[in-house]
Amino acid sequence: MIIKNSLDEVKKREKALSIIKNHVETQGRDSLFDLTGLSGGFIASPSEISLLETYVGPAIFEEELQKVGKSHLGGEKILPLNRTSSGILATILTLVDKGSNVVHYLAELPAHPSIPRSCNLVGANYSETDVFEEFSIPENTSLVIITGSTMDHKVIDVNEFKKVIELAHEKCIPVMVDDASGARLRTVVFNQPKACDLGADIAITSTDKLMPGPRGGLMAGRKELIDKIKVKVNQFGLEAQPPLVLAMVNGIKNFNEENLINSFSRKDELFNLLNEKYENFQTTPTGVMISPEGLAGEITVNHNLSVNDLAFVFSFILLNDFGIITIPAVSMPGASATIRFDLSTNDAFNLDLNDLYKKIESSINKLHEVVINEDECREIVF
Repeated sequence: MIIKNSLDEVKKREKALSIIKNHVETQGRDSLFDLTGLSGGFIASPSEISLLETYVGPAIFEEELQKVGKSHLGGEKILPLNRTSSGILATILTLVDKGSNVVHYLAELPAHPSIPRSCNLVGANYSETDVFEEFSIPENTSLVIITGSTMDHKVIDVNEFKKVIELAHEKCIPVMVDDASGARLRTVVFNQPKACDLGADIAITSTDKLMPGPRGGLMAGRKELIDKIKVKVNQFGLEAQPPLVLAMVNGIKNFNEENLINSFSRKDELFNLLNEKYENFQTTPTGVMISPEGLAGEITVNHNLSVNDLAFVFSFILLNDFGIITIPAVSMPGASATIRFDLSTNDAFNLDLNDLYKKIESSINKLHEVVINEDECREIVF
């Protein structure tokens, strides 16, 4: 096994960033193709940047964020955070008592690791399910969580979404929605209502997922709950700093729904190309993906690597040889090792899909060559 623990995942990410840096310095930014769906951005004018002082920045931009944030997410009040995970942590610290239950429903397991980790931190009993018939809310439950769109972009059924909220509210239990990408994916591609409009008490999204904003978290919901959570956010330094707030404002203003809709149609073209030769690629709402298990099914030579290791090696071949950035190479510890080729990003618009297919094919061929040598695979990743 190559990746054994969270420290290995951190080291793996450091190597990926060094490769990205080398690409930019030797071949320019245009040599990179960020297909993670998390490329984000930082849109700001020189006049706006000049206002990014510790106290001037919030005074100028946080009021504007309230306006555009409510338009994007709904809810009564908006709270900007330095990460989506920070908002999840702050919510659980605020609303969940030690020894109480937290129950989570999502379209497909597993949940984002920040959720069970936060519950473990406060000593809560955490359970999750993706089988609606098995979902229940036991006594002494302090929080119900719903994931709108999973890490691999599987979207929850809207009727199940509504029913879980109804079940929680019948017992006067607040509902938090982890809508990291779902705030856009659900609403634009699947025409579902905003989480707060469905009755969620708290909803949080990632401002770099499927939109040109920074890596940060944006929370919306009932004012009384947002105020309580904001206290905890400020106590632990989880708030978004002025540059993030500015970039969130402009990221929301520049979010283009047509980009998601166009990627929805282009995905079939790429999938059809891949499907002629490979059996295990699947479509996502905005591109194609292959799971670690699916990738293992495409490898016909003997090897000693785990399925996740295969995904990591494959992602590094894509990055090093072709400048294609996928999540396994650059992800934080605990993230999904599924390789997604997201076509909603700006870089994807510059890619000919036939050329992308050839790069993927070449990378799989190289994976076949190196996978028999574990030391060589380790060197590729580290």
